[in-house]
Amino acid sequence: MNPVQKRRLAEAVVNICRRVYEKGWVANHDGNATALLEDARILATPTAWSKGDVTVESLLVVDGTGQKVAGTTRPFSEINLHLAAYRRREDVRAVLHAHPPYATALACAGRALGRPAIAEAIVSLGDDVPLVPYAAPGANKAAEAIAPYLDRVDAVLLQNHGVLTVGADIMQAFLRMELVEHLAHIGTIAQSFGGARAVPDTDVPALLAARAKAGLTPRPRSTTVSATATASAPAPAPAPAPAPAPAPAPAAARAHAANALAFAVEFRSKQ
Repeated sequence: MNPVQKRRLAEAVVNICRRVYEKGWVANHDGNATALLEDARILATPTAWSKGDVTVESLLVVDGTGQKVAGTTRPFSEINLHLAAYRRREDVRAVLHAHPPYATALACAGRALGRPAIAEAIVSLGDDVPLVPYAAPGANKAAEAIAPYLDRVDAVLLQNHGVLTVGADIMQAFLRMELVEHLAHIGTIAQSFGGARAVPDTDVPALLAARAKAGLTPRPRSTTVSATATASAPAPAPAPAPAPAPAPAPAAARAHAANALAFAVEFRSKQ
């Protein structure tokens, strides 16, 4: 990555930090963001900085173990959560963590978002936004807890902690965070009307097929999943109401697939 590309990546990270702050998804020194450079080096936001004050000059670079290799500031204590995402997924090039209020409220209540209640959101996020059981922030246990979930999803609620999303770039990670918060907000409002109804099981396979066709399906690094790691980390909870294996789609499902694919193409064009 040449200096111009690195500068643009740094500016993109700063832009997202400002947007996260302006949306009220963080307070005090909350939240953190990283983006992959090259040779397993990672551009990271500094600890003890308001995301509204982060600058290109305040960013630092860490290696694949989280040790600082460049910059004048210090890495944040939750860097292991980000490293877990890069180690587990070959398609992840950015990670974002914040405390958007509605989604974080669910996490603090010990509730998963589960299957998105909006069909198009399944194309963007998949059929599950799970809850990762509580683990102390900054500890290796937190990274171990989150790792197996990242093999299959792009967004998770962290119990008593917030939300973490991954993406092919920092903007995609931000958009996924925005969508998770939007869904949590809608779900909260829907409680006044008896609760949101899930997308029908029969329509989920077509939406997931559109997701796969758009290149949004997670790509785990098979070489990083050892027997020891699998044994030490808790198995992720299954997605609610698993969808049946794809079958010839009826007219309604084909219509959903067409709409979902159009959404996916538009989504990718903005990345």
